Amino acid sequence: MELFDVHRLRLVEGEAPTLSAEHEAARDQVWEMAVAANPTLFDGPGGGCAELRWEEPDTLFLRWAAVTYRHYALRRVPGGEALPSLFVNVVQPTDDGRVLVARMSSATAAPGRWQLPGGSVEPPREGGMLDEGGLRGQAARELAEEIGVEAKPDELRLWAATQGENSSVGLTFLAPALPESKLRQRFATVVTAERAAGREPELDVIELMRSPHELADLARPHADYLEPILRRYAAATLGPGT
Repeated sequence: MELFDVHRLRLVEGEAPTLSAEHEAARDQVWEMAVAANPTLFDGPGGGCAELRWEEPDTLFLRWAAVTYRHYALRRVPGGEALPSLFVNVVQPTDDGRVLVARMSSATAAPGRWQLPGGSVEPPREGGMLDEGGLRGQAARELAEEIGVEAKPDELRLWAATQGENSSVGLTFLAPALPESKLRQRFATVVTAERAAGREPELDVIELMRSPHELADLARPHADYLEPILRRYAAATLGPGT
């Protein structure tokens, strides 16, 4: 797992790799098996990372390509080459210096995993352009849908980038701090509304972490970026060594 301090981000659209007929058929077969095992999976739009490099000391260049979720079934195809996935997430602090982490529900592709609020990057609508402002808007939407926190996109600050399992790239935004009581109330409202509509919420439990050492108290699995993100936030707020 690598964590980068990012001040500027430049995005350029690229193209997804062309597949042979054999790899395409194998990918589709793996995807159909996954959907049969978990019918909540859907082949929604997403963005893959085609290139990642530093352009200047403080500017991260990212070439992205539009794919759908089934693209990542290539990871289970011998000889298949899937692009690294691209996602946004949000560090939502409390006003006493803790960070909200959440558990994925049983209805998701990663049940029981602890992570930050967030989700896959979506390509812009036809004729649109994906830029840092667009990513900020997507991060704000994920925070509202999953936690119930209605932050304005321009209140979120690009704070870090991570590259971890399967070279997946995460773009992390920092939200304004809120009181614990407000976070818990808003999350409870989201969970109640989802279940009243007959749906399982994407996230079913939240906890507040002051230190990465507290992750040991949570049942695994944890998203691979979670420990370094918490360590960086604790160091920024409490000082090195926390």
